[in-house]
Amino acid sequence: MESLLTEAFAPTKLEIINDSASHSGHSGDDGSGESHFTIVIESAAFEGVSRLQRQRMINAALGDIPGQRVHALALKASAPGENS
Repeated sequence: MESLLTEAFAPTKLEIINDSASHSGHSGDDGSGESHFTIVIESAAFEGVSRLQRQRMINAALGDIPGQRVHALALKASAPGENS
């Protein structure tokens, strides 16, 4: 995920937080320890872009990862100078 997002958005901030341990045994937990993530990303690519469009851009950059290999993905996307 990190390389795909870096290539697509040249982010000034990128954090990928694995939240899977707090969802152990819940729906979507496949036992791999890599099913639930939070992505915090800041990029100039998001300037003037709605929250929904930012989410669509991120999902497009990640391809089949959300919904196939990752059960849940929380996104916090912002442009430089915005509060995420």
